[in-house]
Amino acid sequence: MIYAIAAVIGVIVGFAFGYVLSMARSKGLSIKVEELERRAEEAKADFDKKIEAGRKEALLEAREETIKIRAEIEKEQNDKKNELRRQEQRLEQRENTLDKRQSSLDSKEREISGKESDLEKRSVELDGLFKKAQAEAERVSGMTADQAREYIINRVNGEMEQETAKIIRRAITEANEEADTKAREIVTTAIQRCAVDQAQETTVSVVALPNDDMKGRIIGREGRNIRAFETITGVDLIIDDTPEAVVVSSFDPVRREVARLALTNLILDGRIHPGRIEDTIAKAQAEVDAKMKEAAEHAVMETGITGISPELMKLIGRLRYRTSYGQNVLQHSVEVAHLAGVIAAEIGANVTVAKRAGLLHDIGKAIDCEAEGSHAILGMDLLKKYREHPEVCHAVGAHHNDIEPETAEAVLVLATDAISAARPGARRETLESYVKRLKKLETIADSFDGVEKTFAVQAGREIRVMVKPSEVNDDAAVKLAHDTAKRIEEEMEYPGQIKVTVIRETRAVEYAK
Repeated sequence: MIYAIAAVIGVIVGFAFGYVLSMARSKGLSIKVEELERRAEEAKADFDKKIEAGRKEALLEAREETIKIRAEIEKEQNDKKNELRRQEQRLEQRENTLDKRQSSLDSKEREISGKESDLEKRSVELDGLFKKAQAEAERVSGMTADQAREYIINRVNGEMEQETAKIIRRAITEANEEADTKAREIVTTAIQRCAVDQAQETTVSVVALPNDDMKGRIIGREGRNIRAFETITGVDLIIDDTPEAVVVSSFDPVRREVARLALTNLILDGRIHPGRIEDTIAKAQAEVDAKMKEAAEHAVMETGITGISPELMKLIGRLRYRTSYGQNVLQHSVEVAHLAGVIAAEIGANVTVAKRAGLLHDIGKAIDCEAEGSHAILGMDLLKKYREHPEVCHAVGAHHNDIEPETAEAVLVLATDAISAARPGARRETLESYVKRLKKLETIADSFDGVEKTFAVQAGREIRVMVKPSEVNDDAAVKLAHDTAKRIEEEMEYPGQIKVTVIRETRAVEYAK
């Protein structure tokens, strides 16, 4: 670098000297050329000295830098050598430790081998003693080993059943002592504060006619009126020999209500033809939509819940025309919301989540005629779609144990749903299914050993099992009640809950002569 700079400076000086010389010659200066050349030589000599001094200085700096770098490299190498030496020492220590452990393990293995030999000898001796003892026991007891084993197993099974029954009885007693009073108080308070009227509806609607001549007008020429009516509404009109009545049948309660209202208006108007039918059905649909909106707003206002999306409000309104075992689903949902809120306040749970989940727990029934699956899971997926709170969605999905309830609010909704459905007068069912359910209850109870008679009472809410006292003792009666309730839960579907009562009675009769 220094040499390059010197070369550049030399070139510049040469050019300058030439320029000055040419100027001197061209202008005719009096300065002699020899003097200029002498000065140029002196300047060049000075410049060469400076270049040499700069070169020497650069060489010295380069040597010092080289020495410094070499010292750093030597120090780094020494550090690495020291680290390697320390690692070698640690490895030697570990090898020594492993050698000691290996020696210890070898000695222990030899000891174990010797003990195994002793154990084998003792095992052979014990086998001989056991066979002698077994032969002596068979001789003394008069039973073979298989017979003795069966006797012991039967005896142990009997004792275990008695112990199990005692444990069940003790657990039930303790649970009842601790929880029955408080639970009864909370549930009773909630029911007293939230009792509502129930509308008893059916799956078909009957429309009264002023006379039987109206049936022909409803059917129309070649059935055009009834076909138009059924096509637009999506329901079935059943016109039979029933005097002065027409039956409207549909699986969709909203369609059925629209059709019932439209048919009633057509009968009152008297003008029945396809054009008039279409206009009347459109007006009936608008009227039903208004009623559903009003019912949803009233339910939300009554429960004090806010922030529900308009789409969910429409589905809540559809529940006004949906029934379950004769119980109106919208009224049932409002009741569950009140019950869940009251109990949540009593036990310190989240009242807002409990009430919201209680109102929306059966929202899946508004669409279950259009989609497959459990209404609880359908409702949970629907609420997730409209971005409801995750705890509300979970409580709705768990209220029939389709998924495991994981929060206190989910358990509350499950319990209050059962309370609302099971209270007297809340629900009803058809006579045929009612009789089948009672027969199934009695059949399940009769299938257990020791049962003498079974009676289903209180409209199937309770089953009383009479047992033979000689075959079933008090402890076994407790176990029988538990097993019967378990079988009923696994094999039957029913609203509310069923009480199982096992009755064991011993009578002593004697005659005085």
